[in-house]
Amino acid sequence: MNLIIPMAGRGTRLRPQTLTTPKPLIEIAGKTIVQRILDVVTKNPHNNIDNIGFIIEKPNSVIEENLCLMAEKNNIIPHVFFQQKPKGTAHAIYCAKKILKGPSLIIFADTLFEAEFEFPDKSDGCIFVQEVDDPSSYGVVKVGENGSIIEFVEKPQTRVSKLAIVGSYYFKEGELLAKEIKNILDNDIRIKGEYQITTALENLKNKNAVFTPHKIKNWYDFGTPENLLKSHAKILNKSSSEIKKFKNTTIIPPCHIAKDVIISDSNIGPHVSVGSGTIIKSSNIKNTIIQSNSQINGANFNLSIIGNHVEYNKKFKNVNIGDYSTFK
Repeated sequence: MNLIIPMAGRGTRLRPQTLTTPKPLIEIAGKTIVQRILDVVTKNPHNNIDNIGFIIEKPNSVIEENLCLMAEKNNIIPHVFFQQKPKGTAHAIYCAKKILKGPSLIIFADTLFEAEFEFPDKSDGCIFVQEVDDPSSYGVVKVGENGSIIEFVEKPQTRVSKLAIVGSYYFKEGELLAKEIKNILDNDIRIKGEYQITTALENLKNKNAVFTPHKIKNWYDFGTPENLLKSHAKILNKSSSEIKKFKNTTIIPPCHIAKDVIISDSNIGPHVSVGSGTIIKSSNIKNTIIQSNSQINGANFNLSIIGNHVEYNKKFKNVNIGDYSTFK
């Protein structure tokens, strides 16, 4: 099976965190989002991933090296593709057409989930879905009496289905999708100015392709700062890590603190992650993500996100500070 992870989105809703760090490379409790996606897929005994394609916005030697190393540690052949202009989800996937062959799994790097990875032979593909209370913000699928999908609806204003598409797809033959996306591109078929995967799915269904819904388990959304922090808390609640003692400091679990972090005279937690190389002094911090190599002094953080290489010496209650920033 081949795995394709489109991650070229600019993550505008998570700025300033994504101005220098792509959203999938933000660390959540010690691991990047894209590493967590790879962990979920590779831990399943039914999956044998031969190739992985990462789709990023533009060439970046540091990011490319990190992604390739991540794949090679899992004995997977890495490929890096580029989507330099945001032309939609179908266009992003087509950038990886070189490996869009045979059994193909496509997981957009906006969300993390838990799921089984066994797919029915009768299906040409499976659409990963989750039941939601308000489907108006999602693309949804409508299912017929035989269990197959009969309609794809983008952000329905009337309740036609509760099964929201979570941005992950399986195709028994990747070539089937590649051919249809090429048809969309050649004929310039756009929705709101972009080439959409839902257009390809609807066209394939109308050509008698059979798609079935594939329900996921836990769903973690990282699309906005609020959802990022909520998902971060859920992940910490399910994980455990040994934390050393710090000088005049109380740690309230669950937390993830990298081994080389230095903390003194502080109260940390609950639901705090602190990345490698960070130093914290005289601070009260809860429900917060702090990335690597930052210096925090005199902070009173709640529901906050702090980037890499941040120097902070002020007193705000909740902040969203991007990489390489100084507050004094």
